[in-house]
Amino acid sequence: MRAIVYERYGTPEVLSIRDVDRPEPGDDEVLVRVHAASLNALDWHYLTGTPYFMRLTAGLRRPKRTIPGVDVAGTVEAVGADVTTVRPGDEVFGVAVGSCAEFAVASVDRIARRPAGSTFEQAAAVPVAAITALQGLRDVGKVAAGHSVLINGAAGGVGTFAVQIAKALGAEVTAVCSTRNVETVRALGADRVVDYTTDDFVELGERFDVMLDNVGNRSPAECRRMLTDDGICVVISGPKENRVLGPVTHLIGTLAYFTFVSQRAASFTAEENAERLGALTDLLEAGTIEPVIERTYALDQVPEALAHIGTGHARGKLVVTM
Repeated sequence: MRAIVYERYGTPEVLSIRDVDRPEPGDDEVLVRVHAASLNALDWHYLTGTPYFMRLTAGLRRPKRTIPGVDVAGTVEAVGADVTTVRPGDEVFGVAVGSCAEFAVASVDRIARRPAGSTFEQAAAVPVAAITALQGLRDVGKVAAGHSVLINGAAGGVGTFAVQIAKALGAEVTAVCSTRNVETVRALGADRVVDYTTDDFVELGERFDVMLDNVGNRSPAECRRMLTDDGICVVISGPKENRVLGPVTHLIGTLAYFTFVSQRAASFTAEENAERLGALTDLLEAGTIEPVIERTYALDQVPEALAHIGTGHARGKLVVTM
C-alpha cells in the first residue's frame, strides 16, 4: 500500500511516499481502507521529535511511529476475530495510528459509524480535536447551561470545536483569536470575539466560570484574574519554545500555582472512546457542530500540510484525502 513515511526525526523534508506492507488487524482491531485523514499538532511533534522528552516513549534515536496521522474516516476492509460491532463495508471514523496511508488499523473501541450527513473529509476532521474539546469542557470543566466560558485559541482544531461544544452545553462564550479568524469564529456561535492583536483579553474586566486555554501564553496569575471564585482553568497546551520540555513546564507551573488559591486548574490527556465518539456523532448529525476545514491535501502533499501545522497558525483542521 502507499503511505507517507519518515524513518528519522526532522522537518517535513524527511517525509516521502513509499510502498509498505499493509497492516493486519489483531483480534479486537479493524482494518480501515482510508478515504480521508486529518492532521494534528501532535503529528508535528512526532515528526520533529520535539519536545525531546517525547523521545523517551516515541523512540530515542529513531521514531517508532513512522506514518503520520491518527484521525481517520473510511470503510472497514477486515475485522479481527473478536470484533462483532462492525463488519466489512461499514463506513466508520475514529482514531487509527498511521492514517496517512491507504490502510490503517484501529482498535474497535476507538471507531464509530460515520455520522449521517457528514462526508469522509468532514468525519476525518473530527476525532482528536473534537474529543479534546469535549473532554476539556464537559468532563473536566463541567460546563453547564448559564456558565461563562473563555476559549483562548479559538481558531485552531480544538478551538473551533470548543466554541461550538460550549454553546451546545448552554454556555456564553468569549473566544480569543487573531484578526484573520474573527469572522470565522463569530460564525461558529461565539457571543463575543476578542482579537488578541488589538485587545488584551486579560484586561476585559470580566470573570469566567471556565477558561479553556489552548495557547498557554498568559501567566497563572493572569489566568486566575479571569476566573470566578470557584472557576477552573483547563490547560490544553502551552508555549513550545523549550525544545526539551515544550509546554510541560507551563502545565506543571500552572497546576502548582493553583494549588495555593481558591480557583482550580486542570490538565488532561485526551482519551478517545466509544462514548465520546457517540456524543460527537449526535452533535454532528443534529447540525450542532461542524468541522472547520481550512484545506484538503493529497497524500503527496502531506509535507506541505505538516509544514503549515508547524507554523502554529492553521485554521481549523487540515484534511488529507486518498
